[in-house]
Amino acid sequence: MDIQTMNEELAARISQRELVAGTISQPRLKSNNIKRIKLKPVEIKNQYFIQFEYQYEHVLKHENLSMQEAAAKLESLFEDFRQGLFQFTAEKVQLQLSKKFKVSWKTEKTAQKAAELSHNRKKRYLLEDGIPYPFLVRLGVQNPDGSVKKQKYDKFRQINRFIEFIDDALAHLPKERPVRILDFGSGKSYLTFALYHYLRVEKGLDLRVTGLDLKKEVIEECQRIADDLSYSQLEFLVGDINDYNEESAVDMVVTLHACDVATDMALSRAVKWNAKVILSVPCCQHELNSQIDAPELGLMLQHGLIKERFSALATDSIRAELLSLVGYETQLVEFIDIENTPKNILIRAYKTGRKPAPGQFQRYKEFTGLLSAKPFLENELKELL
Repeated sequence: MDIQTMNEELAARISQRELVAGTISQPRLKSNNIKRIKLKPVEIKNQYFIQFEYQYEHVLKHENLSMQEAAAKLESLFEDFRQGLFQFTAEKVQLQLSKKFKVSWKTEKTAQKAAELSHNRKKRYLLEDGIPYPFLVRLGVQNPDGSVKKQKYDKFRQINRFIEFIDDALAHLPKERPVRILDFGSGKSYLTFALYHYLRVEKGLDLRVTGLDLKKEVIEECQRIADDLSYSQLEFLVGDINDYNEESAVDMVVTLHACDVATDMALSRAVKWNAKVILSVPCCQHELNSQIDAPELGLMLQHGLIKERFSALATDSIRAELLSLVGYETQLVEFIDIENTPKNILIRAYKTGRKPAPGQFQRYKEFTGLLSAKPFLENELKELL
């Protein structure tokens, strides 16, 4: 099949509203900033669109296109990408394009599927409302019949959002040995229990999870709950990030709302333990706020509120870039935290060992130089940079 015929076939299926989902991957050039694109149909204000989700190295971007625009966009994308996988209403199509744009088109008949068009459809959670989960009942999020308590529904949403990140990280965790996970600043441990339940009970992984926090009473209560639930590979310890020296290698490090440079301490530990997965929601980024000296940004930074917000965003950008410089694929993504209202940033990093791009470290130094920043994390990782 030639590429023109392929484009016509795809356009026909889109125009007949047969698309259920699609993924375009394998960029022809390593310099392509877009790593993959996901497609799905959506209905917004009674109009049919194809939503394109562009997955860059650090961010996701979305675009909703009409059927005609979507067909044209696909033609353009397949000039730069070599593989496509599409689920249509009655078949699965796998595409592979050669260097000379010769098309391999493989079709597999499937059971009839219908696209879910509602852009605002009810969220399908990995943990479902109406199914009792012992840890959620014990923590007071669910009633014994599995219904979510009205006042805890925001917490239920937060737990599910976190589990989505855990599910995404599965491919990066070892399969041939027990998985070692540390949660610094675990607090009341809703998310620690959720992590353990999902990986151990739902996915059957052999693992050992440790939650670490400074509050002795909270830790003792969490341990009682773990014991009551027979979560034998989950433990809670009283301790500080600085003083925890029990490990030489860890597979996943989680740190949620560790204040200011405590987040950097946890990130540094994770890198030095060669952690395959890092999930971190920072909090109270004061370090840069006290250092920043950038006359070029004076118009913004003369306002205390703007300076505080800018410092927080710049701090997390610096953290993400430092992790990228030492071999991690890093993204800053939105994490719903209802207790602190609307949205927080979560740093998600997977160890790939990839070397920095040419000039990447120099661009980092130019940015920190502009702000007169002396990041704690940079000093902690200086031997690896």
